[in-house]
Amino acid sequence: MGRAAQARRDEIVRLATTTGLASVEELSAQLGVTASTIRRDLAHLKAAGLLARTYGGAMAVVTHPEASLRQRIGEAFEAKRAIAAWAASQIRPGETILLDSGSTTGALAHELRHAVDLTVATTGLNALQELAGATGVHVECLGGTLRHVSQGFVGPLAEAALSRMTFDRVFLGADGVTAEDGICEASLQQTRFKELMMDRSRHVYLLVHAAKLGRRPFHAWARMTDPWTLVTDSAATPEALEPFKSRNVETIVVDPAHG
Repeated sequence: MGRAAQARRDEIVRLATTTGLASVEELSAQLGVTASTIRRDLAHLKAAGLLARTYGGAMAVVTHPEASLRQRIGEAFEAKRAIAAWAASQIRPGETILLDSGSTTGALAHELRHAVDLTVATTGLNALQELAGATGVHVECLGGTLRHVSQGFVGPLAEAALSRMTFDRVFLGADGVTAEDGICEASLQQTRFKELMMDRSRHVYLLVHAAKLGRRPFHAWARMTDPWTLVTDSAATPEALEPFKSRNVETIVVDPAHG
């Protein structure tokens, strides 16, 4: 599947999640493709479990179970890789950084495998696996209770370990994000931990591909600590970015085609 099709399908999910029911005709006009193309997109998204079809349109599955890390790794792959490359370019030798669990932060860990004189603390098993052989990186695991679905650690033991460190930069992921409410996740345990991660870090970055902007898939939220930086990809529309810019959030848009 080409980048244009992936970007279009990500946008359909975002629109359906934020505005609810959308007809084939509305999506066709808004995205500039034929109705038959939209129907193929909807069939693909339904098969992937991202949307529920209704007569003539698409409706977001707001009660859909949390996607596993394995399911998320293949989603918007090129966008995540470009976001991770930009994030890696911000890190300086000698710094101590904190990586959230998730597929995009796992991609960032991949970018850091050849770093020198760097300390990385993480809650993500995939990040640990990426950095296991990185001899120039000092790795700290914030252990705790493993959430099998996200392959990340949370809970009181992870919070206790976090309280003993401070960080130059934290890189967070999210199931969704809005300018008003912050980071959306499946559980309050996750959102509490993300807030603690932000409190312990000098610079806060949220790494999310465009389809997650404005999404509210669950009911647990983490308030963002000002100032913070939103890093997303070029599939993000001006309308999706405007609420963040209006709140003076530093917004970085990377182009996967030039990553």
